[in-house]
Amino acid sequence: MSLVLLAFLVPLALLLRSAAEERAISAATLRAQAAAALVSVGQDVQGDPLLTVFHPDGHTSGAAASRTPSIELAAAGSAFTAETAGGIEILVPVQSAAGSTVIRSYVPESLLSDGVARTWLALAGLGLFLFGFGLLLADRLGRRLVGSVTALAGTADRLATGDLAARVTPSGPAELRRVGAELNQLADRIGELLAAERKEVADLAHRLRTPVTALRLDVDSLRDDEERARLAADVDSLGRGVDEVIRTARRPVREGVRAYADLAAVAAQRFAFWAVLAEDTGRPASFTGSPVPVPVRTSAEDLAAALDALLENVFTHTPDDAALHVAVGTLADGGGNVAVEDAGGGPSVAHERGVAGTGLGLDIARRTAESAGGRLTVDSGPLGGTRVRLDLGPPH
Repeated sequence: MSLVLLAFLVPLALLLRSAAEERAISAATLRAQAAAALVSVGQDVQGDPLLTVFHPDGHTSGAAASRTPSIELAAAGSAFTAETAGGIEILVPVQSAAGSTVIRSYVPESLLSDGVARTWLALAGLGLFLFGFGLLLADRLGRRLVGSVTALAGTADRLATGDLAARVTPSGPAELRRVGAELNQLADRIGELLAAERKEVADLAHRLRTPVTALRLDVDSLRDDEERARLAADVDSLGRGVDEVIRTARRPVREGVRAYADLAAVAAQRFAFWAVLAEDTGRPASFTGSPVPVPVRTSAEDLAAALDALLENVFTHTPDDAALHVAVGTLADGGGNVAVEDAGGGPSVAHERGVAGTGLGLDIARRTAESAGGRLTVDSGPLGGTRVRLDLGPPH
């Protein structure tokens, strides 16, 4: 809009200035011609402050002016317009028996630019008005377009954070309305797929409970106490796995790429929960927290489930007198880490079972770490047992 206005107003302003100059020169030429007609019939010119008559005998009448080379040239019979100090002069010769009389009509610079400043101010005001009007119109059109895009982006963000009820009201141009409708259909489809998946997993888990219960009854009927205890432990482990599958299937949709949790706060909360059991069983337990929040890219619910799984494994697979320590730290590139270590054999001794097959608890923790842009590592800790460390990336 500004470029169009400049391309239109600047040439117009120059044209108006040229028109003002031509108007002043034309008026001065008419005055000179009228004076020449009077002089040709023997009349003199008086009272016009811009007219001077140079007579053949050397005297002048009218406005005072000096006899310049231009006057001498005009006296030779040439009528022309010449620039002079402070303006323009129009020279018209009149031939008579006594000689050549020169009529000089003077146009000062003030007359050459008379009204130009007011006209330019009017053009500037018009340009500002048109620019403001165009800006307002562009703002309204842009708001309409950007508003539709913003609504789409907001709905997409809500879907990314796990709010599958988010929908957008299609608006704006036809293309954006189509994108909005497709986004709503995509959200519906995601909800259908997740609901179907949870239902199938829950149904499968419930179907597994029947044979697990029957297997537990069969184990209880064994006469060999040692064999019965070993098989009962395996059945209990299988039962816990089935229960975990059911709980996972019933959980709401996890948070998406905008997930956020304070690792320091969640770790302190879960340690306080398990410290009660440690005190009851006589297990030494210690915690090293962080004085500042440690933001990580996962939900507080998923992080708590991962820590519960690791701590439960320690209580399940180590003696009651085996020490337990939980430590929270930060990573150089952002995010944080939490280490759960024990003084016993541990649930995930690398040389016995391998990191890939360390049981359900570590699988839950590993999935949480990987979804947060980190990893799970298992090694030997300073307490002499197993240390499981979760590295979690920073939130987006």
